[in-house]
Amino acid sequence: MLEITPDLLLQAYRIGVFPMGESRDDPKLYWLDPRLRAVLPLDGFHLSHRLARTVRSGQFKVSADTAFAETVRACAEPRPGHPESWINEPIVDLYTELHARGHAHSVECRMDGRLVGGLYGVSIGAAFFGESMFSRERDTSKVALVHLVARLIRGGFALLDCQFMTDHLRSFGAIEIARDDFKALLAKAIDQPATFQRELGGEDPCAIVQDSTRKS
Repeated sequence: MLEITPDLLLQAYRIGVFPMGESRDDPKLYWLDPRLRAVLPLDGFHLSHRLARTVRSGQFKVSADTAFAETVRACAEPRPGHPESWINEPIVDLYTELHARGHAHSVECRMDGRLVGGLYGVSIGAAFFGESMFSRERDTSKVALVHLVARLIRGGFALLDCQFMTDHLRSFGAIEIARDDFKALLAKAIDQPATFQRELGGEDPCAIVQDSTRKS
């Protein structure tokens, strides 16, 4: 079996392919190239009034790239309806190396200093590939997603890949497109410059998201 290295992983993402594990305790990885791909248009994010109030309440301290490996491991924890995870140790190691190279990022939510929610993904050019998210308190993964979208908008990203459609993602405005259409969008996005924004400079992430939606 061909060893998956960080370099090979980046090459795979550039052509729209990504790996998953069979289970948390199984070290094997396999490649996926879905027939349908879920994407979340950055100018079409559905931000509810209730979620905007939660984001603006200040009850969660949100940061980026301050606890990457911890976020990945938290995403692998069992949760209601999902007792098993595709995130195994090779995934943790590979993506932590991508993070060290500046190609993987996390958004973290803390409450009283505790990590209570977050997400992580991979960036190449102006494409961001969302991998997984978690919540230990209500709405924390949603808060992290709002902050991610705001950072991608400010950084000049053109594509947010969500891989597989879920009702949760659909509620935020995600759509499904055919594999060939996705790869056409991807080919354009990876050749565009973009910078993941670790800080928003005091800007309101909800305002950034809402302004982008109004302009679309």
